Amino acid sequence: MDRRMVSQERARWPGRSLAWLNGRMTACARGTMLGALAVAETVLLHPVLFVVAFLIPIPGFGLAARRLADLTRTLCGEWCGVPIASPYRPAPHGDREFGLLTWRQRRQWLTADPATWRDLAWYLLNPWLGAALAAGPVAAIVYGLFGLALPHGSTQLAGVISHPLYGILLAAGGFVVAPWLLRGYGEFARLLLAPTQHVELEQRVSHLARTRSDTIGAGAAEIRRIERDLHDGAQARLVAMGMTLDAAGHLIDTNPAAAQALLIEARDNSIKALAELRGLVRGIHPPVLADRGLADAALALALDLPLRVHSACELAGRPPEPVESAVYFAITELLTNVSKHAGADQVWIDIRHDRGLLRVGVSDDGRGGADPGRGTGLLGIERRLAAFDGVLAVSSPPGGPTVVNMEIPCALSSPKTSSC
Repeated sequence: MDRRMVSQERARWPGRSLAWLNGRMTACARGTMLGALAVAETVLLHPVLFVVAFLIPIPGFGLAARRLADLTRTLCGEWCGVPIASPYRPAPHGDREFGLLTWRQRRQWLTADPATWRDLAWYLLNPWLGAALAAGPVAAIVYGLFGLALPHGSTQLAGVISHPLYGILLAAGGFVVAPWLLRGYGEFARLLLAPTQHVELEQRVSHLARTRSDTIGAGAAEIRRIERDLHDGAQARLVAMGMTLDAAGHLIDTNPAAAQALLIEARDNSIKALAELRGLVRGIHPPVLADRGLADAALALALDLPLRVHSACELAGRPPEPVESAVYFAITELLTNVSKHAGADQVWIDIRHDRGLLRVGVSDDGRGGADPGRGTGLLGIERRLAAFDGVLAVSSPPGGPTVVNMEIPCALSSPKTSSC
């Protein structure tokens, strides 16, 4: 057994070594690009120009400065593993762009935002401390290798590298510590570019106010839909059934055959009314969702589609009922879009719960081109999930495929496993 474990460990070693080398090389490359970005920021956004531009202000400069800072935030999330949210306050009078604001409004908006001055601190410090953290490992590698290339025993680089061994150690050290320094650059960026606690509180209050309004609007629209369906469907059939039964009661003695026909008609109307009521109940809270949970309810939805369905759903319990219902109707909307608009042959459904997040993925091999702003129902799904601090991510390039991912923070309430 020990020999087998040793042989397995030896078999894994080349792959691990390649992954280790690849991670260091990637960190060096990313650090170099972040260092170059710091130099570009110094050239394009000199701190003196930054202050003058925001006090005058120069048209378009503030937007360019913020977009460059947002680029740094994005790269820190993708490359350094340090996600940084945007800290800027919304423009006055809604979310209008710079060109629609007056000179005075623009200056007041920009100078009153603490994030503007934190950006200035970033542009002052990043070319020095940030560049040293990001590009320091590559500089150490180049410095060490350059020292190795000089003749042995000569006074190399002002006496800093006086022996080839020092060059080797310096280059190796820079290569080894590159991922940690890259992470340190991300933490440094978050210190200046992330929202402060006060700004986070403001953003949270704004988000809650917006989602509350959306939730109230969605609830009112749902009530109107139920009332409309009852009035136009089951209620109308029940009224007609009552009139039919009344007519049959008047004819039962004089014309039994006609009365019998009316009774048959009333029976058919009662069956249709019952079916409409069941459909209405399923639209409010489907019995399969209440009885068997989200995974089985999603599978039941997929089985009704004229497509090949691949499902990988596993939940070690039940999400909270409001979350479960919101996700179910989001999946319903997505599958409806697939069947109506995608022209797909296959659809994949994946439901997981991981690290406190309910993760749901729905993808298809259709023509793509899904856009939340074009009335496909995706915007409504996003608003529905926002009420639970959930997020929706859509990838749907022209030609497909379409991949929709949803994440909702929640806890599972039961240890029972539901899978499909």
